[in-house]
Amino acid sequence: MTATPASPSSDKRVLLAAPRGYCAGVDRAVIAVEKALEQYGSPIYVRHEIVHNKYVVRTLEKKGAIFVDETAEVPEGSIVMFSAHGVAPTVHQEAAERRLATIDATCPLVTKVHKEAVRFAGEDYDILLIGHEGHEEVIGTSGEAPDHITLVDGPDDVENVTVRDESKVVWLSQTTLSVDETMETVDKLKEKFPKLISPPSDDICYATQNRQTAVKQMGAEADLVIVVGSKNSSNSVRLVEVALGAGAKDAHLVDFAEEIDEAWLEGVSTVGVTSGASVPEVLVEGVLEWLARRGFEDVEIVKAAEESITFSLPKELRRDLRAEAAALSEKQ
Repeated sequence: MTATPASPSSDKRVLLAAPRGYCAGVDRAVIAVEKALEQYGSPIYVRHEIVHNKYVVRTLEKKGAIFVDETAEVPEGSIVMFSAHGVAPTVHQEAAERRLATIDATCPLVTKVHKEAVRFAGEDYDILLIGHEGHEEVIGTSGEAPDHITLVDGPDDVENVTVRDESKVVWLSQTTLSVDETMETVDKLKEKFPKLISPPSDDICYATQNRQTAVKQMGAEADLVIVVGSKNSSNSVRLVEVALGAGAKDAHLVDFAEEIDEAWLEGVSTVGVTSGASVPEVLVEGVLEWLARRGFEDVEIVKAAEESITFSLPKELRRDLRAEAAALSEKQ
């Protein structure tokens, strides 16, 4: 749907966030699966969801990707891809033991955090990793230096944190968190550990920050904010929280337009729409069409930033991985 400035006399309008949807890391990961299927044929095994979005996973499954929870599920001599969220070194070891050819689709911004963890652990720092327990990205980063990393799951978890040496403490974070909540956690950590140092650059990715900024700008004006994204997508869930914190009267997360409850529109004149960083634009278009059929035809863009970042595809896609997989499977 083409967005046009809302008419001043319109009773119903949509505020459409920009930027929204795919970030560079997600785009890279999804294209990597598609390219691997083109080059090597199916099946291409993917450890965990390549990105946290139902539609994307289903689409890639139809093309021949097979998603597995553990490396042990991949037949020996096959090709396996690691998701955008990153994996621990032990997963690379498991793949080598099973003689698998691997493609690493970890987002470069997540790789940056991994490298920071390795460096600070090498300098014997205690690393306080701000993130959500059980999230794949946190598991992968923690695996880089398990003896040095302590997970801090939000501001309320700070009181439980202990360190060996208060003069050698650094914080890192999951890339998809709420910027405001993360800084609240950092402030509390600094109160407890005054010598706490920060990472060389912000760990929360540019796309997460930009999407949250756009939602903050629309939140105060919106009676309802609809965030398109999956429930296991951390950055999408955060957008709902940010919308409510910014003043939106109501906010909901949906995978598809059909999940919108018409009761949410009761008394609503302004609807904000955005999408998480792993969401293709076709799903947003579906929501805009659903709203237009109910009188919300005027769409006004709320622009927070321009995004032009792109990442090159994994280097493994420039090699003959089927030949590598066959050679590995012949090794005894």
